[in-house]
Amino acid sequence: MKKIGFWSVASIGVGGMVGGGIFAVLGLAVQMAKGGVPLAFFLSGVIALLTAYAYARLSVTYPSQGGTVEYLNQAFGPGLLTGGLNVLLWLSYVVMLSLYAYAFGSYGKTFFPAGVQAVWKHVLISAVVIVLTGLNVIGAKAVGRAEEWIVGIKVTILLLFIAFGLWSVQLQRLAPPHWADPVTLFAGGMIIFLAYEGFELIANAAGDVRTPHKTLPRAFYASVGFVIALYVLVSVVTAGNLPVARIVAAEDYALAEAAKPFLGNLGYTLIAVAALMSTASAINATLYGAARVSYIIAKDGELPDFLERKIWNKPLEGLLLTSVVTLLTANFLDLSSISLMGSAGFLLIFAAVNAANVRLHHKTGGRIWISVSGFLACLAAFGALVWRIAQNSPQQILLLVFMLAVAFGLETIYRSVSGRKLFSSSSAGAETESDP
Repeated sequence: MKKIGFWSVASIGVGGMVGGGIFAVLGLAVQMAKGGVPLAFFLSGVIALLTAYAYARLSVTYPSQGGTVEYLNQAFGPGLLTGGLNVLLWLSYVVMLSLYAYAFGSYGKTFFPAGVQAVWKHVLISAVVIVLTGLNVIGAKAVGRAEEWIVGIKVTILLLFIAFGLWSVQLQRLAPPHWADPVTLFAGGMIIFLAYEGFELIANAAGDVRTPHKTLPRAFYASVGFVIALYVLVSVVTAGNLPVARIVAAEDYALAEAAKPFLGNLGYTLIAVAALMSTASAINATLYGAARVSYIIAKDGELPDFLERKIWNKPLEGLLLTSVVTLLTANFLDLSSISLMGSAGFLLIFAAVNAANVRLHHKTGGRIWISVSGFLACLAAFGALVWRIAQNSPQQILLLVFMLAVAFGLETIYRSVSGRKLFSSSSAGAETESDP
């Protein structure tokens, strides 16, 4: 197999992060942080950058398609903690899929008359998941080949949005008097943390990278750094051009609404089309990845063995289960609930990855204090997020408790009744690669 270089690897990270997240959560971020939304994006980006250091060290030491699953197993062994976290990882991917589908429906509905938008939103949410599941069943090579073009188009559109929008920014809208209080601002940054989810996909390609000890760290830092700058500038243009009330009113499609003041209806349409392309491509890629995550975890003995059975040489049972849960989540939960579950799930997973690098530092090398800082930052962010949501929407905390209970409860019950032998992720990954 031909080895890939820095630009290709960095593109994986950028494409993973600049998926549907920024299109979906920007309005929610402004609602919470108000004029301080650029700082909120920066703070969540710093946590992502700290965690990228742990991924860089671990991916060089343990190059594997298993990525996060492999690192947790290497650090903590195939026990209940690792199994529960791996199931939580799969659930978090399902939440990400739900967010992308929700965003697809929210932007797509704007092309229909106001009276039927609510209906069309759910029709589009369901249709995009079902169609792209079908593409993954029959083989999505054409969509996969188009992925690089889609990444290029959506990044270009966002850069044009920034270039035109910066000229009309009203700086007073971004001044500290218009910020939320510090705790709410920080919590706002954490509830949209899932907009940075995706850089860890670089780790899954570690085995196919040229000179990985040099290329992987550079790709991790460059991709996360670029996306931090991109998100901060996008939020500056959005909050600097529209009053908060107008952004909140268009919460589900805030980025398209923010293009109107300086690009008119053409800009609105352009952003909406970019959002549809971006979220559809993100759903396709994440469905592919989530199905294989469930396959690898099942091979480790941490999920029921039917998820490791292949149909037509593909892990289709895991794919279909992922799609069904995504349809339910995207259609029956609102944006803030989905964002809370996704951000909280990934903050816990990334805290565990930082802890894994600390535990394995004698093998991975590097500066241990960075991963200690990343671990503490992830836990602090999780705590601030939960505290703030508990103050304002305590019913949403029940969703988070439910997700954690499902992850660790399912693992506990399954281990007690199945008696399946637990395998290392390395051997599972090897089997995966050797399958025809």
